[in-house]
Amino acid sequence: MEGYKKIAVIGSGSWATAIVKILLNNVDEITWYTRNQEDIEYITKYKHNPRYLSSVEFDLDKIKLTSDIATAVNSADILILAVPSAFCHDTLKSIAPDALQNKIIFSAIKGIIPEHNLIVGEYLNTIWNVALKNIGVITGPCHAEEVAMEKLSYLTIASGDIEKAESLAKSMRCRYIKVTASDDIYGTEISAVLKNVVAVAGGICHGLGYGDNFLSVLVSNAIQEIERFVKAVHPIDRDIKASAYLGDLLVTAYSQFSRNRMFGTMLGKGYSVKMAQLEMNMIAEGYYAVKCVHEINQKYKVDMPIADAVYNIVYEKIAPAIEMRLLSDKLS
Repeated sequence: MEGYKKIAVIGSGSWATAIVKILLNNVDEITWYTRNQEDIEYITKYKHNPRYLSSVEFDLDKIKLTSDIATAVNSADILILAVPSAFCHDTLKSIAPDALQNKIIFSAIKGIIPEHNLIVGEYLNTIWNVALKNIGVITGPCHAEEVAMEKLSYLTIASGDIEKAESLAKSMRCRYIKVTASDDIYGTEISAVLKNVVAVAGGICHGLGYGDNFLSVLVSNAIQEIERFVKAVHPIDRDIKASAYLGDLLVTAYSQFSRNRMFGTMLGKGYSVKMAQLEMNMIAEGYYAVKCVHEINQKYKVDMPIADAVYNIVYEKIAPAIEMRLLSDKLS
């Protein structure tokens, strides 16, 4: 994979912006797709993303900006998908059916494609016929906001082909980013999805006035819940205490930067789902993920009281105070 030089980042949100910043430390040229032409004009003029991580200044000599998804896909050997899971299918559907088949694709999406109830890797393989050896995942523990501030952060890059994971890891390591390569593409991706659901639960508890003592119990139970689900879906030997799993859960459940925790906090304080989404003006992946997980789990029948509680609050409209009181009796 050392011969592959051309990388395209698909998306313009905070995580996509952070990934572009990271890559520019080592990569000479990046194609950056954003659907909004006005944003491209702003970035071209001011060297900043007007909507996300606006403190980051970009070297435009190294970036090709485009609002044409086909141009972005065709320009690169490696694609990094960093759009919200709810918009991924719509973003890609206008390109040719075979456009992705010879690409190496890493997903930085921490969600499930709702139209198909598939994690991104399965979606790329099933719908776009991308070979499993050409699919990878970029996970944390890492918040885009801290990348913008160049605070020391850690990434995990997973692929069934460990050499591809190692190669991208090499492109992303820099002074403030440490990267670990993994071959557990299913476990890291599923854990990244579920930790957003847990963060919503943690936020709901915070909004209701629960304290740190309860949150610690919630998170302790959550990592066990994640382990049960991951084992059911993809049973291999993995250490669930590793940073890619437990670390990613902790930073999302506790951090002030977690949009899923913020979304949950607003629900706990009495906002409706719709009002919380409008107020945030950002996508909380946990909102979409919990419904997909609930439907997928109809097959596996894993005991998931935390995910069930979030589903009941978000989609069944059960009062958060009632649902969390019921959940508290199930935790230990």
